[in-house]
Amino acid sequence: MALDLQLQLRFDLGSGQLHDARGRVFDPAARRWSQAAGALRGEPVSPAHALRWLQRDSGSPLRTPVAVIGTRTPTASQVAAAVSIGCLLAAHGVTVLCGGRSGVMEEVCRGVAEAGGLSIGLLPDDEPEAANPYVTVPLATGIGVARNALIARAACCLVAIGGGYGTLSEIAFALQFKRPVFLLEDAPVVDGAQACVDADAALDAVARVILRL
Repeated sequence: MALDLQLQLRFDLGSGQLHDARGRVFDPAARRWSQAAGALRGEPVSPAHALRWLQRDSGSPLRTPVAVIGTRTPTASQVAAAVSIGCLLAAHGVTVLCGGRSGVMEEVCRGVAEAGGLSIGLLPDDEPEAANPYVTVPLATGIGVARNALIARAACCLVAIGGGYGTLSEIAFALQFKRPVFLLEDAPVVDGAQACVDADAALDAVARVILRL
């Protein structure tokens, strides 16, 4: 599917416009596709490339964050996946939202920090000092696990890496709120969530959501 989308999207450097194979042009301010006059122009680009253009060069980046959720006791492969998706999202100009504490939350923030991006930690605690050391903006809610619903509501989509009941609750809230959920590295399987083979595939899926493909 990702390959098909790469063949369909084209970016015209001269006009600064993103086109698709249906003859539509993307309006970054409205995040909407509309029919355009003239032939399809530009070089083929991937959804990730188009996302980077939207977030870094279009002048109208999506400000809503992408949430990354998951286990507090990650395996080595889950750590690697969390750091990788954090780096990828940050490199493409996407703000990352998480629970702000340890485990996958800390590792994704580490990846974001390594790429020079912005992470928001929505803490269950009363004080911001409870945040892991890599969070850019710690927000202490003082509402405990009820903050799981806030994370799901505030994000445009979610990436889950491993996890137990807490992660499962966030996935359930997200799907109830009609937020797409992408699963990595043994995240709880829930009908309506989409499994991804690796962080690159998750980035592609996120890009498709943000670009409304």
